[in-house]
Amino acid sequence: MASRKTRRRDDNLPSREEILAFVAENPGKAGKREIARAFGLSGAAKIGLKQLLRELAEEGLVEKRHRRLATPGSLPPVFVANLTGRDGDGELLGQPGRWYEEDGPVPNILVIPERHRNSPQPGVGDRVLVRLVSGDPGEEASHVARVIKILEKERSSTLGVVRLPEGAPVARLVPVDRKQKELPIDLADLDGAEDDELVAVETTRSGRYGIPKAKVIERIGSMKSEKAISMIALHEYGIRHVFPQAVLDEADRAKPVDPKGREDWRTLPLVTIDPPDAKDHDDAIHAEADTDEANPDGWIVTVAIADVAAYVLPGSAMDREAHLRGNSVYFPDRVIPMLPERISNNLCSLRENEDRPAMAVRMVFASDGRKKSHTFHRVIMRSAAKLAYAQAQDAIEGRTDDKTGPLLEPVLKPLWGAYACLTRGRNDRDPLDLDLPERKVLLTKQGLVDRVVVPERLDAHKLVEEFMIQANVAAAETLEKKRTPLLYRIHDASSPEKLESLRDFLSTLDISLPKAGNLRPSHFNGILKRVEGTPNAELVNTVVLRSQAQAEYAPGNIGHFGLNLRRYAHFTSPIRRYADLVVHRGLIRSLGLGDDGLPEGVERKLEAIGSEISATERQAMKAERSTIDRLIAHWLSDQVGARFTGRIAGVTKSGLFVQLDETGADGFIPASTLGADYYHYDEPSHALVGRTTGETYQLGLRVEVKLVEAAPLAGALRFEMLSDGVKGRPLRGGRSGAGRSPVKRVVRTHKAASTAGRKGRKNGSGNKRRS
Repeated sequence: MASRKTRRRDDNLPSREEILAFVAENPGKAGKREIARAFGLSGAAKIGLKQLLRELAEEGLVEKRHRRLATPGSLPPVFVANLTGRDGDGELLGQPGRWYEEDGPVPNILVIPERHRNSPQPGVGDRVLVRLVSGDPGEEASHVARVIKILEKERSSTLGVVRLPEGAPVARLVPVDRKQKELPIDLADLDGAEDDELVAVETTRSGRYGIPKAKVIERIGSMKSEKAISMIALHEYGIRHVFPQAVLDEADRAKPVDPKGREDWRTLPLVTIDPPDAKDHDDAIHAEADTDEANPDGWIVTVAIADVAAYVLPGSAMDREAHLRGNSVYFPDRVIPMLPERISNNLCSLRENEDRPAMAVRMVFASDGRKKSHTFHRVIMRSAAKLAYAQAQDAIEGRTDDKTGPLLEPVLKPLWGAYACLTRGRNDRDPLDLDLPERKVLLTKQGLVDRVVVPERLDAHKLVEEFMIQANVAAAETLEKKRTPLLYRIHDASSPEKLESLRDFLSTLDISLPKAGNLRPSHFNGILKRVEGTPNAELVNTVVLRSQAQAEYAPGNIGHFGLNLRRYAHFTSPIRRYADLVVHRGLIRSLGLGDDGLPEGVERKLEAIGSEISATERQAMKAERSTIDRLIAHWLSDQVGARFTGRIAGVTKSGLFVQLDETGADGFIPASTLGADYYHYDEPSHALVGRTTGETYQLGLRVEVKLVEAAPLAGALRFEMLSDGVKGRPLRGGRSGAGRSPVKRVVRTHKAASTAGRKGRKNGSGNKRRS
């Protein structure tokens, strides 16, 4: 608290200017008592001070905050800030979470994170509680604050559907999120939006204490279009999807890279192999038999990757935006790219028969698939052909076309020969080998679901995947050897808690999981091999997957458990992953391949960068999944009452999640609708068990269900169980036992009400509880 020496009489008040200066110097600390003490006021003078402070407040020159005074527009000692970006030195910048126009321009704050190793590191996009501290804010900020705590993120906008009854004086916004309240919208704030239109709104107030209202900031369109459904996910998970003009301008100014100073690889027949609808091509491959007599039956594999670092320079507008996005996001009918299309789909895309800059790695493998050596090169290349996975596979199997026919002997057969070699090395490594099919949603021209398919897993897919894995390993090895900072792709072993849960589950199938020693992927593969071809195969694959940790990016290496690799870094997709761009820059710097490499001093920021892009990756996965859920819910909304087959994909105390066979859609069955029994949650066996009948619904059980509700906006389905559970042992005396939780039944359950009076299993349904 600042002190002031005065020679005033007790009734001689300080001037208005002195009081305002004192309040400004002591934000959040200056109350009437503190002012009186600082200016030596007592007795009747305090009454005069009270009146003076009231006048200053009425004029808006001071305001009361928790029994303390502050000047409008000043920052309190502790407040919530949104982290908005980084300054030129890579330090975090933020702005107050709440600010009002009458308070003046929004201040920028230099935010200092806690440096404790075990503390989570904040990143751009986070919402944090901070404390003002003294220090040099630099040129881009006016204050310095230190992080106290990372808070849950707050949505900056709300998504919902406009309701505009004819003749109504105001419109209403019905939010997509059922947890949010409806908001009024003044007709002048609709921005032309019509009834039943999906919009994004910001919440406004008329003054500090006004009633919240919605103002339309983006019109998205009809809920019948796929765009509207994917836009829900973009807003729900905070996915950046509009490039700032500065980023677009920078991309437009970019010119093709001068091949001068690069190795000329344009005569090497590198080819791209991608999905048929791919718009960007960031990797090309080539293989040939090694003619070195010291490496009999060995192979040379070359992987060339788009040289994004040549166009996206550290600290540039495109670089900052790519950092914020972290990765591209893939929806059924469009991509939200990490980089502007002029870069991702044009200048950096390895187009057929066009010169392109690339970062390439040439790897030499022994006949047993073990990598003997590798070298990195900065090159200019020209893709000899753009192939689709199925097209390349068909050629190898004898079904060539006009493009693959001439490539079969000189290009494709050597690729498959090298793949056979690398497969031997992969088999010796024995990475985790889960067998869970991935479904793909195919849309109509109108953007609605046409059908859901499970694409065949071809050797062409596995070939490209194994080549990319080896290139990523080579990148990590080189940077580690050169002692250059990098972001590893790490995957930790399962936690003891998850392993214990998996062990309990496997014991119900008479399968043991070793307790002692370090578990390796081979232990899990042995279990998966044991159940292969049995009714429990899909169930066991699912539970093993759920027992695994989540992969992430970090500058500290702990290896990659799933791939069974000691060091691993993402290098092969810099068009769509920021981590790969960081690795490219590290290689450029460590190998002296240009002046556009990793900046000095970046190592102290890699922990935060890794945390940030790991978070954006998780958000992208959630957004992609929720969009598919909403699309399928919209597709099935006119099939309420239809029957489907599926399997139980999740078991909780409150009910069952069932995944349909045909679409992969997930829906919920409340436990209270299962039957005339009390169902208990048996955690070790992932099952709901009837207390008196022993009827059991276990994870993986195949069942028939009826669709009773579809909510497209929420992407939710609710089913009714039509199948009986499997026979099991009743729980003695009605006790739930260890690891079991009781689930209350309802008097009338899921099957047709007309059969409710039958003996045995009770039927009927009156339960409308939502998932």
